[in-house]
Amino acid sequence: MLCNKRVRPNVSQYYLLNMQDIPSIEEFRTQAAAFIAAAVRSNDACPAYGAILPPHLHKPAMHWQRFCFEEGWAGVHWPEKYGGMGLTPAHNIVWHEECAIAEVAPYLNLQGLVLAGEAILRSGTPQQRERFLRPTLRNEILWCQLFSEPGAGSDLAGLQTSAVADGDQFLLNGQKVWSSNAQFAQFGILMARTDNDQPKHKGISFFLLDMALEGIEVRPIKQMTGDSEFCEVFFTDVSMPSDSLLGEVNEGWGVAMAVLEDERGGAGAAGVISLGKRLETMAEKSTALDDVRTEKLTGILNRGKALQALMERRGGDPLIAPVAKLMNSELGYSEAQLDSLLQGAEAMLHSDTTENLLYSPGMRIAGGSSEIQRNIIGERILGLPREPQRSE
Repeated sequence: MLCNKRVRPNVSQYYLLNMQDIPSIEEFRTQAAAFIAAAVRSNDACPAYGAILPPHLHKPAMHWQRFCFEEGWAGVHWPEKYGGMGLTPAHNIVWHEECAIAEVAPYLNLQGLVLAGEAILRSGTPQQRERFLRPTLRNEILWCQLFSEPGAGSDLAGLQTSAVADGDQFLLNGQKVWSSNAQFAQFGILMARTDNDQPKHKGISFFLLDMALEGIEVRPIKQMTGDSEFCEVFFTDVSMPSDSLLGEVNEGWGVAMAVLEDERGGAGAAGVISLGKRLETMAEKSTALDDVRTEKLTGILNRGKALQALMERRGGDPLIAPVAKLMNSELGYSEAQLDSLLQGAEAMLHSDTTENLLYSPGMRIAGGSSEIQRNIIGERILGLPREPQRSE
């Protein structure tokens, strides 16, 4: 059997194959598509929402993650002993593709199932894996990401939050910002400076932080959309046990970079599928447009097709990540601007168009601002001189 978990006869049982070996990619794709389709019909699946879990989809997403675990479809490439399916990363890509086709979420949230989970699988002790992995898959732990700071957003290495070793604990002080779902999370992945005498990228450690510890204050940030997806998080003399450390002391930068590679690589083929659906929806608008608006739409579609071709041909190339991030953020902003133009004055009222118009500027900042992406492209890909640094 593909899954060794309890199954609901009306949802899962009819399409699982009796097999002892790992299924082929083609077989798995058929099974995954059938499972997702059945879950959509039974209203157990949660609509796709991208990298950030919106507060209004919190309960449906939590239900969907638990449903997948109970049906044996959580953690496709995670080891079976931690509750996963024990398949390969290639099978996991297929799962993401089929979720993108069906427009359902592939997991509860990126911060937990990709960033925290993959980091613990890669760098965690046996005790940390036992403690966190199965509960994360089972939806007993919701994670948030505690990386960015008011003075260190896109420049992550400039973070100042400190974790000072104190016997068998670390004393945590500082502030994080733009932490999605921190108001709901039980744990967070945290980067903090543990040695101020080390160079900029050194002296940083990676922690698995219990959000219930005394001295942690979470303040949701009210966005202009009316939602509070993000939070400020303040730490005042928080005593973290030493087993909160993931990896070695002062080696957190390497752990974090591997985590961020997971985040950037998460788009992949599923991102191409989602982008293709967006472009199809946009193209359908052309029939009712005048020449001026058609020209604007054509320009956006051309940029989208260029991004789609880039992702299809070079999607696995890490050098492409900043290019794809920049193109996608700017494309989403232009798309929202065009939609508001087409809707006219009604775009100022409450609608999906209004929501996208207000939300889209933030995506030019989240995950590394467009300005930072341009610097990375210029310096690391094109070999241009580094941007002049301001002298103190």
